[in-house]
Amino acid sequence: MKILVTGAAGFIGYHLSKKLLEEGFEMMGIDNLNAYYDIELKYGRLKELGVSSAQNSASQISTKYPKFTFRKADIVDYTELEGIVKEFKPNNIVHLAAQAGVRYSIENPQEYISANVQGYFNVLEAARKYNVEHLIYASSSSIYGNASEVPFLVDAKTDSPISLYAATKKSNELMAHAYAHLHKLSITGLRFFTVYGPYGRPDMAYFKFAKAIVEDETIQIYNHGDQSRDFTYIDDIIDGLCRIVEKGFVKKSKVRHNVYNLGRGKPESLMTFVESIETALGKNAKKEFVANQPGDVSRTWADVSELAKDYGYAPKINLTEGVQKFVEWFKNSDNQKYQVK
Repeated sequence: MKILVTGAAGFIGYHLSKKLLEEGFEMMGIDNLNAYYDIELKYGRLKELGVSSAQNSASQISTKYPKFTFRKADIVDYTELEGIVKEFKPNNIVHLAAQAGVRYSIENPQEYISANVQGYFNVLEAARKYNVEHLIYASSSSIYGNASEVPFLVDAKTDSPISLYAATKKSNELMAHAYAHLHKLSITGLRFFTVYGPYGRPDMAYFKFAKAIVEDETIQIYNHGDQSRDFTYIDDIIDGLCRIVEKGFVKKSKVRHNVYNLGRGKPESLMTFVESIETALGKNAKKEFVANQPGDVSRTWADVSELAKDYGYAPKINLTEGVQKFVEWFKNSDNQKYQVK
Protein backbone atom coordinates (compact mmCIF):
# COMPACT_ATOMS: atom_id res chain seq x y z
CA MET A 1 0.00 0.00 0.00
CA LYS A 2 1.21 3.49 -0.89
CA ILE A 3 0.13 6.29 1.42
CA LEU A 4 0.24 10.05 0.93
CA VAL A 5 0.15 12.07 4.16
CA THR A 6 -0.56 15.78 3.96
CA GLY A 7 0.68 17.86 6.87
CA ALA A 8 3.48 15.33 7.44
CA ALA A 9 5.61 17.83 9.40
CA GLY A 10 2.71 18.60 11.73
CA PHE A 11 2.14 17.08 15.16
CA ILE A 12 -0.19 14.23 14.19
CA GLY A 13 1.26 13.90 10.68
CA TYR A 14 4.76 13.35 12.04
CA HIS A 15 3.71 10.69 14.54
CA LEU A 16 1.55 8.90 11.97
CA SER A 17 4.31 8.93 9.36
CA LYS A 18 6.82 7.53 11.85
CA LYS A 19 4.49 4.71 12.87
CA LEU A 20 3.51 3.73 9.32
CA LEU A 21 7.12 3.80 8.19
CA GLU A 22 8.12 1.55 11.08
CA GLU A 23 5.44 -0.85 9.88
CA GLY A 24 6.95 -0.89 6.38
CA PHE A 25 4.52 1.18 4.32
CA GLU A 26 5.68 3.14 1.29
CA MET A 27 4.92 6.79 1.93
CA MET A 28 5.13 10.31 0.64
CA GLY A 29 4.69 13.24 3.00
CA ILE A 30 3.94 16.81 2.00
CA ASP A 31 3.77 19.98 4.08
CA ASN A 32 3.94 23.69 3.28
CA LEU A 33 5.97 24.35 6.46
CA ASN A 34 4.14 27.55 7.30
CA ALA A 35 5.12 29.70 10.27
CA TYR A 36 1.90 29.56 12.31
CA TYR A 37 4.16 28.33 15.10
CA ASP A 38 7.93 27.91 15.34
CA ILE A 39 9.04 26.32 12.10
CA GLU A 40 12.11 24.87 13.82
CA LEU A 41 9.81 22.38 15.53
CA LYS A 42 8.60 21.21 12.12
CA TYR A 43 12.17 20.86 10.94
CA GLY A 44 12.90 18.88 14.11
CA ARG A 45 10.09 16.45 13.36
CA LEU A 46 11.32 16.01 9.79
CA LYS A 47 14.83 15.37 11.06
CA GLU A 48 13.42 12.53 13.16
CA LEU A 49 11.97 11.15 9.92
CA GLY A 50 15.36 11.30 8.22
CA VAL A 51 14.77 14.50 6.23
CA SER A 52 17.63 16.82 6.98
CA SER A 53 16.65 19.75 4.78
CA ALA A 54 13.27 20.96 3.55
CA GLN A 55 14.08 24.42 2.26
CA ASN A 56 12.91 23.87 -1.31
CA SER A 57 10.22 21.96 -3.17
CA ALA A 58 12.49 19.19 -4.43
CA SER A 59 11.49 15.68 -3.35
CA GLN A 60 13.79 14.25 -0.68
CA ILE A 61 14.23 10.59 0.19
CA SER A 62 14.66 9.92 3.89
CA THR A 63 18.08 8.77 5.05
CA LYS A 64 16.39 6.84 7.88
CA TYR A 65 13.38 5.36 6.09
CA PRO A 66 14.13 4.47 2.45
CA LYS A 67 10.40 4.12 1.70
CA PHE A 68 9.68 7.71 2.74
CA THR A 69 9.84 10.69 0.41
CA PHE A 70 9.13 14.22 1.61
CA ARG A 71 8.25 17.22 -0.49
CA LYS A 72 7.56 20.80 0.53
CA ALA A 73 4.22 21.56 -1.11
CA ASP A 74 1.04 23.49 -0.46
CA ILE A 75 -2.37 21.84 -0.89
CA VAL A 76 -3.81 25.23 -1.88
CA ASP A 77 -1.84 24.94 -5.14
CA TYR A 78 -3.97 22.42 -7.03
CA THR A 79 -1.56 22.04 -9.95
CA GLU A 80 1.25 21.09 -7.59
CA LEU A 81 -0.94 18.74 -5.55
CA GLU A 82 -2.38 17.04 -8.61
CA GLY A 83 1.10 16.46 -9.99
CA ILE A 84 2.17 14.77 -6.76
CA VAL A 85 -0.87 12.49 -6.64
CA LYS A 86 -0.51 11.64 -10.35
CA GLU A 87 3.16 10.76 -9.94
CA PHE A 88 3.02 8.92 -6.60
CA LYS A 89 -0.27 7.08 -7.24
CA PRO A 90 -1.25 6.56 -3.58
CA ASN A 91 -3.79 3.93 -2.56
CA ASN A 92 -4.66 6.01 0.49
CA ILE A 93 -4.49 9.69 1.30
CA VAL A 94 -4.44 10.71 4.96
CA HIS A 95 -5.26 14.39 4.87
CA LEU A 96 -4.04 16.15 8.02
CA ALA A 97 -2.87 19.47 6.56
CA ALA A 98 -4.97 22.39 7.81
CA GLN A 99 -4.77 25.76 9.46
CA ALA A 100 -5.26 24.91 13.12
CA GLY A 101 -6.28 26.97 16.14
CA VAL A 102 -9.59 28.42 17.27
CA ARG A 103 -8.44 31.86 18.41
CA TYR A 104 -6.17 32.43 15.42
CA SER A 105 -9.20 31.96 13.16
CA ILE A 106 -10.77 35.09 14.64
CA GLU A 107 -7.76 37.22 13.73
CA ASN A 108 -6.84 35.58 10.42
CA PRO A 109 -10.00 34.12 8.87
CA GLN A 110 -8.66 34.13 5.31
CA GLU A 111 -5.97 31.60 6.28
CA TYR A 112 -8.71 29.14 7.24
CA ILE A 113 -10.79 29.57 4.11
CA SER A 114 -7.67 29.12 2.00
CA ALA A 115 -6.21 26.03 3.70
CA ASN A 116 -9.26 24.36 5.20
CA VAL A 117 -11.79 24.93 2.43
CA GLN A 118 -9.92 25.52 -0.85
CA GLY A 119 -7.07 23.20 0.13
CA TYR A 120 -9.47 20.51 1.26
CA PHE A 121 -11.44 20.80 -1.99
CA ASN A 122 -8.18 20.33 -3.91
CA VAL A 123 -7.50 17.09 -2.01
CA LEU A 124 -11.00 15.82 -2.81
CA GLU A 125 -10.54 16.64 -6.49
CA ALA A 126 -7.16 14.93 -6.71
CA ALA A 127 -8.55 11.86 -4.94
CA ARG A 128 -11.47 11.76 -7.36
CA LYS A 129 -9.39 12.25 -10.48
CA TYR A 130 -6.83 9.58 -9.63
CA ASN A 131 -9.19 7.02 -8.08
CA VAL A 132 -7.74 6.98 -4.58
CA GLU A 133 -9.10 3.93 -2.78
CA HIS A 134 -9.55 5.53 0.64
CA LEU A 135 -9.36 9.16 1.75
CA ILE A 136 -9.02 9.71 5.50
CA TYR A 137 -9.25 13.28 6.74
CA ALA A 138 -9.08 15.26 9.98
CA SER A 139 -12.25 16.84 11.29
CA SER A 140 -12.48 18.22 14.84
CA SER A 141 -14.40 17.93 18.10
CA SER A 142 -14.94 21.69 17.81
CA ILE A 143 -17.80 21.13 15.34
CA TYR A 144 -20.03 20.09 18.26
CA GLY A 145 -19.93 23.67 19.58
CA ASN A 146 -21.41 24.01 23.06
CA ALA A 147 -23.53 20.89 22.75
CA SER A 148 -25.57 20.23 25.88
CA GLU A 149 -25.81 16.45 25.55
CA VAL A 150 -22.78 14.39 26.52
CA PRO A 151 -20.99 12.31 25.54
CA PHE A 152 -20.88 13.69 21.99
CA LEU A 153 -22.47 11.16 19.65
CA VAL A 154 -21.34 10.97 16.03
CA ASP A 155 -24.90 11.46 14.78
CA ALA A 156 -25.60 14.45 17.06
CA LYS A 157 -26.43 17.81 15.46
CA THR A 158 -23.32 19.76 14.52
CA ASP A 159 -24.81 22.78 12.81
CA SER A 160 -23.98 25.40 15.47
CA PRO A 161 -20.20 25.97 15.36
CA ILE A 162 -18.94 28.86 17.50
CA SER A 163 -15.66 29.51 15.64
CA LEU A 164 -14.68 29.84 12.00
CA TYR A 165 -12.21 26.99 12.49
CA ALA A 166 -15.09 24.72 13.54
CA ALA A 167 -17.18 25.94 10.61
CA THR A 168 -14.44 25.00 8.14
CA LYS A 169 -14.23 21.52 9.63
CA LYS A 170 -17.99 21.12 9.37
CA SER A 171 -17.75 22.18 5.73
CA ASN A 172 -15.15 19.45 5.18
CA GLU A 173 -17.60 16.82 6.37
CA LEU A 174 -20.34 18.14 4.08
CA MET A 175 -18.02 18.30 1.08
CA ALA A 176 -16.81 14.76 1.76
CA HIS A 177 -20.37 13.47 1.89
CA ALA A 178 -21.18 15.12 -1.45
CA TYR A 179 -18.07 13.69 -3.14
CA ALA A 180 -18.70 10.24 -1.74
CA HIS A 181 -22.25 10.39 -3.08
CA LEU A 182 -21.42 11.82 -6.49
CA HIS A 183 -18.15 10.06 -7.26
CA LYS A 184 -18.37 6.85 -5.18
CA LEU A 185 -15.24 7.73 -3.22
CA SER A 186 -14.59 5.94 0.09
CA ILE A 187 -13.98 8.66 2.68
CA THR A 188 -13.50 8.52 6.45
CA GLY A 189 -13.56 11.63 8.65
CA LEU A 190 -12.11 11.71 12.17
CA ARG A 191 -13.13 14.21 14.83
CA PHE A 192 -9.99 14.57 16.93
CA PHE A 193 -10.37 15.42 20.61
CA THR A 194 -7.65 17.60 22.27
CA VAL A 195 -4.55 15.71 21.19
CA TYR A 196 -1.39 16.14 23.31
CA GLY A 197 2.05 14.59 23.64
CA PRO A 198 5.74 14.91 22.62
CA TYR A 199 6.49 17.06 19.57
CA GLY A 200 3.10 18.73 20.08
CA ARG A 201 2.07 22.20 18.99
CA PRO A 202 3.45 25.03 21.16
CA ASP A 203 0.19 26.98 20.77
CA MET A 204 -1.70 24.28 22.69
CA ALA A 205 -2.52 24.90 26.36
CA TYR A 206 -0.47 22.04 27.81
CA PHE A 207 2.67 23.17 25.98
CA LYS A 208 2.15 26.80 26.99
CA PHE A 209 1.44 25.80 30.60
CA ALA A 210 4.58 23.69 30.87
CA LYS A 211 6.72 26.41 29.34
CA ALA A 212 5.29 29.09 31.65
CA ILE A 213 5.73 26.95 34.77
CA VAL A 214 9.37 26.18 33.94
CA GLU A 215 10.04 29.87 33.25
CA ASP A 216 8.22 30.94 36.45
CA GLU A 217 5.60 32.89 34.51
CA THR A 218 1.87 33.14 35.18
CA ILE A 219 -0.54 30.91 33.29
CA GLN A 220 -4.05 32.06 32.41
CA ILE A 221 -6.87 29.71 33.34
CA TYR A 222 -9.79 30.42 31.00
CA ASN A 223 -13.41 30.44 32.14
CA HIS A 224 -12.07 30.55 35.70
CA GLY A 225 -11.18 26.86 35.41
CA ASP A 226 -14.72 25.73 34.63
CA GLN A 227 -13.83 23.69 31.54
CA SER A 228 -13.30 20.05 30.72
CA ARG A 229 -11.70 18.33 27.77
CA ASP A 230 -11.43 14.82 26.42
CA PHE A 231 -7.62 14.91 26.49
CA THR A 232 -6.27 12.21 24.15
CA TYR A 233 -2.64 11.13 24.13
CA ILE A 234 -0.98 11.04 20.71
CA ASP A 235 -0.26 7.28 20.77
CA ASP A 236 -3.97 6.52 21.08
CA ILE A 237 -4.73 8.87 18.18
CA ILE A 238 -2.11 7.13 16.03
CA ASP A 239 -3.43 3.71 17.02
CA GLY A 240 -6.88 4.71 15.80
CA LEU A 241 -5.54 6.11 12.54
CA CYS A 242 -3.39 3.06 11.83
CA ARG A 243 -6.31 0.71 12.43
CA ILE A 244 -8.31 2.57 9.79
CA VAL A 245 -5.42 2.64 7.32
CA GLU A 246 -4.73 -1.07 7.73
CA LYS A 247 -8.32 -2.37 7.78
CA GLY A 248 -9.62 0.01 5.15
CA PHE A 249 -13.03 1.56 4.67
CA VAL A 250 -16.00 -0.02 6.46
CA LYS A 251 -19.10 0.20 4.31
CA LYS A 252 -22.12 1.20 6.41
CA SER A 253 -24.49 2.82 3.91
CA LYS A 254 -24.90 3.59 0.21
CA VAL A 255 -22.92 6.80 0.61
CA ARG A 256 -19.37 5.75 1.37
CA HIS A 257 -18.63 8.45 3.92
CA ASN A 258 -18.10 7.59 7.59
CA VAL A 259 -17.34 9.95 10.46
CA TYR A 260 -15.94 8.85 13.81
CA ASN A 261 -14.97 10.45 17.10
CA LEU A 262 -11.32 9.82 17.90
CA GLY A 263 -10.73 10.63 21.55
CA ARG A 264 -10.14 8.96 24.89
CA GLY A 265 -13.80 8.89 25.87
CA LYS A 266 -13.16 10.25 29.36
CA PRO A 267 -13.16 14.00 29.96
CA GLU A 268 -11.00 15.64 32.63
CA SER A 269 -11.38 19.07 34.18
CA LEU A 270 -8.96 21.78 33.15
CA MET A 271 -7.77 22.11 36.75
CA THR A 272 -7.00 18.38 36.93
CA PHE A 273 -4.98 18.75 33.74
CA VAL A 274 -3.01 21.68 35.20
CA GLU A 275 -2.37 19.71 38.38
CA SER A 276 -1.06 16.79 36.33
CA ILE A 277 1.46 19.08 34.61
CA GLU A 278 2.49 20.59 37.96
CA THR A 279 3.04 17.13 39.44
CA ALA A 280 5.05 15.92 36.46
CA LEU A 281 7.25 19.04 36.52
CA GLY A 282 7.52 19.06 40.31
CA LYS A 283 6.60 22.73 40.41
CA ASN A 284 3.40 24.68 41.05
CA ALA A 285 2.06 27.16 38.53
CA LYS A 286 1.33 30.81 39.13
CA LYS A 287 -2.30 31.09 38.07
CA GLU A 288 -4.52 33.90 36.85
CA PHE A 289 -8.20 33.02 36.46
CA VAL A 290 -9.79 34.86 33.53
CA ALA A 291 -12.99 34.86 31.47
CA ASN A 292 -13.59 32.43 28.64
CA GLN A 293 -12.15 33.25 25.23
CA PRO A 294 -14.27 33.79 22.09
CA GLY A 295 -14.75 30.54 20.21
CA ASP A 296 -13.85 28.28 23.14
CA VAL A 297 -16.28 25.51 24.05
CA SER A 298 -16.91 24.67 27.69
CA ARG A 299 -16.43 20.89 27.41
CA THR A 300 -15.76 18.00 25.08
CA TRP A 301 -16.47 14.32 25.56
CA ALA A 302 -16.11 11.74 22.82
CA ASP A 303 -18.35 8.76 22.37
CA VAL A 304 -15.93 6.36 20.68
CA SER A 305 -18.24 3.34 20.52
CA GLU A 306 -18.56 3.44 16.71
CA LEU A 307 -14.79 3.41 16.25
CA ALA A 308 -14.49 0.62 18.80
CA LYS A 309 -17.16 -1.44 17.00
CA ASP A 310 -15.78 -0.98 13.49
CA TYR A 311 -12.04 -0.97 14.17
CA GLY A 312 -11.47 -2.34 17.68
CA TYR A 313 -10.27 1.03 18.96
CA ALA A 314 -9.50 1.04 22.70
CA PRO A 315 -7.48 3.99 24.09
CA LYS A 316 -4.90 2.95 26.67
CA ILE A 317 -3.05 6.03 27.98
CA ASN A 318 -4.57 7.80 30.98
CA LEU A 319 -4.02 11.47 31.72
CA THR A 320 -1.31 11.03 34.37
CA GLU A 321 0.74 8.71 32.17
CA GLY A 322 0.29 10.85 29.07
CA VAL A 323 1.28 14.10 30.76
CA GLN A 324 4.33 12.40 32.28
CA LYS A 325 5.42 11.22 28.83
CA PHE A 326 5.07 14.72 27.44
CA VAL A 327 6.96 16.30 30.34
CA GLU A 328 9.81 13.80 29.97
CA TRP A 329 10.20 15.01 26.39
CA PHE A 330 9.71 18.65 27.35
CA LYS A 331 12.39 18.56 30.07
CA ASN A 332 15.01 18.43 27.33
CA SER A 333 16.00 22.10 27.16
CA ASP A 334 16.05 22.02 23.36
CA ASN A 335 12.31 21.31 23.41
CA GLN A 336 11.50 24.32 25.58
CA LYS A 337 12.66 26.91 23.07
CA TYR A 338 9.76 26.73 20.61
CA GLN A 339 7.67 29.86 20.26
CA VAL A 340 4.14 30.67 19.12
CA LYS A 341 3.63 33.14 16.25
